[in-house]
Amino acid sequence: MIHSLFLINASGDIFLEKHWKSVVSRSVCDYFFEAQERASEAENVPPVIPTPHHYLLSVYRHKIFFVAVIQSEVPPLFVIEFLHRVVDTFQDYFGVCSEVMIKDNVVVVYEVLEEMLDNGFPLATESNILKELIKPPTILRTVVNTITGSTNVGDQLPTGQLSVVPWRRTGVKYTNNEAYFDVIEEIDAIIDKSGSTITAEIQGVIDACVKLTGMPDLTLSFMNPRLLDDVSFHPCVRFKRWESERLLSFIPPDGNFRLLSYHVSAQNLVAIPVYVKHNISFRDSSSLGRFEITVGPKQTMGKTVEGVMVTSQMPKGVLNMTLTPSQGTHIFDPVTKLLSWDVGKINPQKLPSLKGSVSLQAGTSKPDENPTINLQFKIQQLAISGLKVNRLDMYGEKYKPFKGIKYMTKAGKFQVRT
Repeated sequence: MIHSLFLINASGDIFLEKHWKSVVSRSVCDYFFEAQERASEAENVPPVIPTPHHYLLSVYRHKIFFVAVIQSEVPPLFVIEFLHRVVDTFQDYFGVCSEVMIKDNVVVVYEVLEEMLDNGFPLATESNILKELIKPPTILRTVVNTITGSTNVGDQLPTGQLSVVPWRRTGVKYTNNEAYFDVIEEIDAIIDKSGSTITAEIQGVIDACVKLTGMPDLTLSFMNPRLLDDVSFHPCVRFKRWESERLLSFIPPDGNFRLLSYHVSAQNLVAIPVYVKHNISFRDSSSLGRFEITVGPKQTMGKTVEGVMVTSQMPKGVLNMTLTPSQGTHIFDPVTKLLSWDVGKINPQKLPSLKGSVSLQAGTSKPDENPTINLQFKIQQLAISGLKVNRLDMYGEKYKPFKGIKYMTKAGKFQVRT
């Protein structure tokens, strides 16, 4: 399975390495660096790179490449999913997954990696099980460890490792029994200049925070489960029950976990929550151009669109822009030619607009094509796919838990062509 793991920062330095089966020389990363040079952006580095004796599989998150080295052929998604689990675990342990944080907690990092992978095979990837094995670092614990020379390794084997339900520890007790579910949807879309949708799809997740006493058995049902296709579940979900009844039946892990992720494709006619009216024109003979955009809500079920941020990469010939926003603040960087407009909330009665003129270099021909507009936004208490949780039932325990469900829609790669 996995022989070695290398952590590489954005400037191409290997700042951490861990070996399981045998020590693989750092020189194997040269093939990765070659692929990195060929790629225009970090996200474009191929996830699988074959070399004469190994395969390199990588994920890029938080400006760090996590590169796994394998010798025999294995399903690549198996390794890539494990690497994502490693990143999520670091984030859970340290609050943030960054080069500085990993270097500061290097002992805990090695201890966690040792537990997550046994002789190259995934062993414990559940966060709450790992936290029983390796205590998360705190300032007090770090000071005590420094003085006494002890480590963060727990004294006992986690109870979950011995139970029938390996992702949940036994003997969990809470005074307030609560279960919260967050339905978060990210919409990716490309809109053409006439306002028609070229592509649109939704990537959704349901994140859970369950703090319940004992061994509860939960059932979550949806108003319209047929919306969901391409669903990926947490191992706790009983798949047979989902296939036959479209119900989520599971014994939850303790604490925070991702219950499922799903995908709603363009065939279901994804609703577009915002629109952009634009008038961007450059004249042939003149060194001036016109720039005018207005952002408004559309199909938001009356919910407020907030956190709106508009960015646009202007053509190389643009020298400067003189613009006036009706709300928010804007910045144009004459070096990178990037226009950013922080809009904030959209008030449907008074739509935000940005208008003004564009100065072009004298003597240059007008740009071949108009710039594209990228949008960021979020809408609270709305799942744009129309997904709705019907009810949450609990079996196996006598008490009545407090249940809460929140919805949120945000923009992923949302692009408007002008």
